[in-house]
This record gives sequence, structure tokens and C-alpha cells, in this order.
Amino acid sequence: SSEDAEGRSGAGQGRRDDDRGVRKSRGAEARGAETGQAGAGATGDDAARSGAPAGTRGRRRMRPTPPRRRVANGVPVYGALDLGTNNCRLLVARPSRRGFVVIDAFSRIIRLGEGVSQSGRLSDAAIERTLDALRICSEKMMRRGVARSRLIATEACRIAGNGQEFLDRVRRETGLELEIVSRETEARLAVSGCASLIDRNCDWALVFDIGGGSSELIWLDLSRWRHRRGRNFRDRLAVQNCIHAWTSLPVGVVTLAERYGGREVSDDAFEAMVAHVTEFLEAFERKHGIRSRMARRAMHLLGTSGTVTTLAGVHLRLPRYDRSRVDGCWMDTDAVRHVSSRLASMSYEERVAEPCIGTERADMVVAGCAILEALMRMWPCERLRVADRGLREGILATLMAEDGVMRPHAAARRPGGGRKGRAPCGGVRGGKRRGGGTAKP
Repeated sequence: SSEDAEGRSGAGQGRRDDDRGVRKSRGAEARGAETGQAGAGATGDDAARSGAPAGTRGRRRMRPTPPRRRVANGVPVYGALDLGTNNCRLLVARPSRRGFVVIDAFSRIIRLGEGVSQSGRLSDAAIERTLDALRICSEKMMRRGVARSRLIATEACRIAGNGQEFLDRVRRETGLELEIVSRETEARLAVSGCASLIDRNCDWALVFDIGGGSSELIWLDLSRWRHRRGRNFRDRLAVQNCIHAWTSLPVGVVTLAERYGGREVSDDAFEAMVAHVTEFLEAFERKHGIRSRMARRAMHLLGTSGTVTTLAGVHLRLPRYDRSRVDGCWMDTDAVRHVSSRLASMSYEERVAEPCIGTERADMVVAGCAILEALMRMWPCERLRVADRGLREGILATLMAEDGVMRPHAAARRPGGGRKGRAPCGGVRGGKRRGGGTAKP
């Protein structure tokens, strides 16, 4: 899904990210960390926020060999890759008793869709950056012995004239078979990936993913889901049946910043961005009349994008991005507006100095704030929940549910001899919550 940021890393940095992710993911697996709260997931994504210097020198060339298939102790290994307009993100996981254990992860900001809105094509530089990242993903999947995977490409490849040509080259050079998914599929996967963060006491929830080239909005009527209290993936995936309406806006942080500017944003430019996004929202509202339906009914927003995780990190005044503090946290919309206003009033250099922004997000985060402000003006509510999870988790949940590997008798035999009742990282043990995240996907 979709990160509003830039990061260029050479093969040397890739090897450091790779090795660091492997070491920490092994530690997470040994602790029985579950479902997107694992150290590996946090390590891969946090590394991408460090703003490592750009470069493609010393690029590794991998032999294009498909990942070998392996099933350890009867429990297969799964992979999920999300190639967005800005970010390339991978999760590798095994099913566990109440979710899945992340055993490896990777995240790199590659800005694949840079300039596509003007030229209609993926640039050579963006393609090379992305291939470097995908080679590392291929290597990780081979090393971990992924038995089944789904590898998706989103808006940049959907709209680029050479999108399929690029994916053909990816297959030849990395052995990875990526598919360009529809906007509806992207929306459904995003909902599935963050289902456990939805407040079932509410009547409505708006799930949104502010991407680089597009933004997905999904309105959920939770009255259709409230009676389901199951903990397995099939029950959680049932939240897709609650979709009342959805849309994909042809605007994201990259396209908006390229049109209105991202480094220095005046008050007038910010309001122009909000007005531009509002035009699309008004058409959606006229068609579905959501505002009248939500009157006097409890609702909340749930954001799965890099914009909201960045805002949460700034709001919490984190000295460095910490997924365990961000994923699942709540923010009042007044606090969201306060942080957005602060960031919009900063200079580019001041935003770079923010530890949860850095150089890779400083020229995109204000555009994300404008999209979020348009959403809050159109459908006012009091609370926003932040999800540092989304498409990859939705893919993993879907694959595991399809394979039926989440049955209790199968999960009890997971590798490592995990003890019944062992609490996941950031989960609940003995009625006390540890960490700042949630226990399940």
C-alpha cells in the first residue's frame, strides 16, 4: 500500500537492511511474535524511514530463479509483496495459533511512479531503483522457502503505458511474477489487512489508504459484522461483506505534490490541494449519501497509509519511528488537524529534521495532510485510528484462509513448539496489554 515518501538505497544499504531484518526477524520468531506486530515487520519498515542515502552503485545481480517451495513441519511459509507508487514492501510469514508469525520483512521507498502523471510512463531511473528492491525481495523469499505467495502491483503500473513491459522485465531478472490488481481488489485487501483495528462498537467506519498515485476509500456498515466474534481469519475476512460503498480517487501524495508543490507549501496551495480532492469526494457523496446515513450514529476513521503513521509518530513525539507505538493508536481529529497545520507551516528543512519524517517524506507529507483534511471536512467525526498494516496483511490472511491452515489443530503444531497461551508481541498476557499495538491482524 502506498507510502508517501522517497528513499533511494544502493545494494550495500540493501544488504545491511537485509541482514538486520534477518537477525531481528529470527528473534521475533523465537518469541512467538504474531501478526504484523513481529519484530521483522517493524524492522523492515522502520529501516525504510531512516532515510538512507541514495545510490545504485554495486548493484547485485540475481539469477532469476523462482522461490523454492518448502513446508516446515506441515506448516507452509507465505509471502506477500505490495509494489506501490512509492514503496516496495514484503512480508514473509507462517500461520500460528491466532494469526501469523512474521519471519522476514522488507520495505524500501522506490518512488516507482515518479513523473508518471506527466509522462504516462515509468522512468528508467525509477525502474532501476525498483528492480534493486525486488531482487532483495526475491532473495528473501528463496531463503525463507516461500510455498505460496501473492505479489501485487498497484496504481503506478496500472496507469503507466509501459507497466506490463516493466513487469515482464521483473519476471526475467528476478523470477517474481507480479500482477496488476484492480482498484476494488486493492480496497478489499486493505480492509482485510486492518480488520482487527475496527471498533465494532461503532455503526460506521471509513477505511482509507492515501497512496502515491491513488487513494482508496471504503465505507463499512458495521451492523452487518457485529454478530461475528470469531478470531480466525475467515471471520475477520468477513468484514468485506460490510462494505457499503467504496471508491478509488485518482489522486495521491505524489500526483498532488507534483501538481501543487511539496517542498514549500503556502496556505493557498494547501487549500487548493484540499479543494482539488474535495471535488472527487463530493461526487462520491452525491452518489451514496453517506453523510445523511451517518448522522447521529457512531463512526470512526481508520487510516492505513504512510501519511497517518507519519502524523501519529510526530504527534507522539517519537525520537524515531516505532511501529509498536503507532500501529493501533487512536488520535482525536483535533489532534490530527493540529499536527497537519504544524507540518504545513514548517519549511522543508524543518520537516526533514523531524525524526519520523526525514528527507524521504518531507516533500510529500503535506500533500497527504491535505487529502486527510478533505476527508475530515466531508465526513466529520471525532476519532481516527492509525494502522501500520494493510495490503500485505490482507494478502496473507486471504491466502491462509483459502488454504485452511488456520484450523486450531493445525496451528497448534506450528514450528518451534510454541506454548499454548504465549502472548504475541504487543499483545495481551494475563489481562495486561504490553506495548502499543494490537495482538491480531
